[in-house]
Formats: sequence, C-alpha cells, structure tokens
Amino acid sequence: MHHRKIFLLLLSLVSARWLSAADPIPTDWIDPDTGHRVVRLSREPDTASLYFHQNAFSVGGDKMILTSAKGISIIDLATHEIKLVAPDVPYSVTGSSGIEFGHKTRQIFFQKNGAVWATNIDTLATRELAKLPDGGAMSALNSDETLVVGIRTDGPKPPGPVGWPAPGTVMHAPDGRVLTFAEMREVLLNNRVDLHIPMSMFTLDLRTGEVKTIHRTTEWLGHVQFSPTDPNFVMFCHEGPWHRVDRIWTMRIDGTGLTLVHKRTMNMEIAGHEAFGADGKIIWYDLQTPRGQDFWFAGYDVATGRSTRYHLDRNEWSVHFNTSPDGKLFIGDGGDSEMVAHAPDGKWIYLFHPENVPDVAGLKAPNSDNLIQPGFFRSERLVNMAKHNYQLEPNVHFTPDMKWVIFRSNMHGPTHVYAVEVAKH
Repeated sequence: MHHRKIFLLLLSLVSARWLSAADPIPTDWIDPDTGHRVVRLSREPDTASLYFHQNAFSVGGDKMILTSAKGISIIDLATHEIKLVAPDVPYSVTGSSGIEFGHKTRQIFFQKNGAVWATNIDTLATRELAKLPDGGAMSALNSDETLVVGIRTDGPKPPGPVGWPAPGTVMHAPDGRVLTFAEMREVLLNNRVDLHIPMSMFTLDLRTGEVKTIHRTTEWLGHVQFSPTDPNFVMFCHEGPWHRVDRIWTMRIDGTGLTLVHKRTMNMEIAGHEAFGADGKIIWYDLQTPRGQDFWFAGYDVATGRSTRYHLDRNEWSVHFNTSPDGKLFIGDGGDSEMVAHAPDGKWIYLFHPENVPDVAGLKAPNSDNLIQPGFFRSERLVNMAKHNYQLEPNVHFTPDMKWVIFRSNMHGPTHVYAVEVAKH
C-alpha cells in the first residue's frame, strides 16, 4: 500500500466524528480511496435529497431541500442546521416529483392534498395557491413561478407495480433464469408501455387557478420539467424501455413546437435521463450506441439542434449525470454491475472534466459546425460507493458554489444525504 493511501486512511480515522453507539454512522471523514472529504448532512434515517434535475437550492444558494417522513426540511449549507418548514408533505426516498425551490423567490413549491402550495423559508408563511385537476399531479414549476406543469392518466389505472419491483419480488426469464432487479424493471416498464393508456399534460396557472390541457397521447408520459430560464418551454419523455421508445421531447406550453430531441439511428441505441443545463441552453442526456456497449454524455443545443458528445469508459457510466452551474464540469453517480453498463468497477461518485477533440493542425472540415462535436471525459473519483445498494439512486447535485457534490446513499444502512468536497485533501 502506498504511503499516501496509509496517510489518508489514518487521517480519515482521526477526522471522523463518530456519534453514540446507537448511531454509529460517521458524520465527517476523508475517503481513503479518493482523498476527498465526505460529510453526512442528514441526521435522521430515511432522509433524501431531490431527484437529480429538480431545483433543490434556494435563491442565494444558502439552503437546500431535504425530504423525510416528517415533511420538507431545509438545510443551511454553511452551518448544516436543519429546519422543518413544511410538515406532513408526502415524500419518497426514491423520488420527489412535485417539490422544488422557486427560481425567483425564497419559496418552496409542493403538492399536498390535491393542490399546489408554497412556503417561504424565511418567514415560514405557507399558503395554498391553486387546486390541481382531478387525478393530476404536479411535475415542475416554471422559472417565473406562475405556472405548474403536470400529468394525469385519463384511462384506467395500470394494474400492479409500474417500473419498480416491490421488495422481495422474484421474476423469471422464459428460460427459467431468475431476473436481476434491473431486468425486472425492464419487464415492468415494457408491460406498462404496451397498455397504451390515454394520458394528458396540463398547465396550472398559480395566479388564477386556470387549468389548460396542452398535450394528449397514449404514450406513457413522464420526467416533465420546465426550462430553468424560459417559463414557456417544457421537456418531457415517453417512458418505457429506452430502446423501444422515442424518449426525449420538447414543446411550448401552448402545445406547439413538439420536437423530438434525439432520433435513433441504430438498433438498440438508447438515450435518456435528460436534464437542462443551468442556463437552459443545452439539454444533456445519457446516450449509448448501442445499449450497454458504447457510452456518451450528449448535449443538444435548444436553439440550433447541434449536438456535443463526450465519450465515457464503461466504469464511468452513471445512473444520473449532472452539470455544474457554470456548465464547465460534470458529475455522475456511478452504477453497479447489474445495470446497463455492467461495469465491473463502477460504484463511485465521479467528477468529470470535459475535453474536446481538436481539429488536426487546426484544419476544419467545411461543414464541421453542423457535425456532432466530439469529446471525452477526464474523470476523478470522489467517493467510493462499494457499500451502496444501487436500488437507491444517488442523484448527484452540485451546490451553487460548486464546492460540494450532494448525493443520497445507503452505504451505512439507512438512507442519508451526504456531501463530498470537490477540492481534494
């Protein structure tokens, strides 16, 4: 073992602040495999951070949303003080659709009792804003805090579990082989797609309560999100096995301009887990050509349709990727060997530095600006996730100051929220 690794191991033991015997999970340590400091932010088990594309941070960047069985809390990113601000709001440690910070005011917007509510995190003033339509669920809030977009099922509810096997579920392949968790998810997703249940997308005006249906389909709608900068522009997906569906779509909120972001050109090519960059100009997504073989993180320019693609190693593939507020760095939350990349050593939180492939001797092809712009990632490992069970997705976020990466993990048993410092110790 190298002297540096021994030193970091000793440093981690010395610096770790252990709690009582009843709560042996460390709150602060140096990862001996990466040299990066990791801090546990949550204090109660089964606390989660938001899904990777949701706006988790307050205006000013000083507070972040946490969810637990008690409701919605905020954590001060400087002092780590946690305050419950919206009690009894339904939550899940695996998802958090319908909860996010506003982009203009210091309010958290959330769904509760069939309506959209807002809580001011400084005064704790809470008010009901508008009623959701029957059967409708809030998906996202627009950038000027005037509209919510949501989806509803207009046909019969799908029977049984949808896309997520219940604990203890065992399923078999046609040859009798027991399916992995990831394979069970594919089967359940495929079963739901084949039902072709009518669905619709709607907007809810938070000032007037007016509901408008903006899109109807028998495709399975999901992953709806507003542009962080354009209050009239939405992105959504057709859920299902990615190699079967045309997944990523954009549209104006009046229902016009429906656009497919990525069109498949290869059998078994997949694209998904899409999200806007912080400035709303680029849509970033996981791309594989074909599935499980060749890995890219792709960018789609909303204004021009031009594409950028950064190549990844198999072990660097991540369940979710995210971008820094300035758009210059990327992060990933890794994945286990059962997932689509079947990575033998993929259980890490990653920091990615993008590198472009230059023109040889500066000589450009005549149509180079209209071609896919290639590049690759230079990766750095931030956290060893060897003890993490990836049935819980870590969902990485940069903090607004870009000094920390937030993620959720069950590496010590219960689900907690952690932060890893980008600077190395």
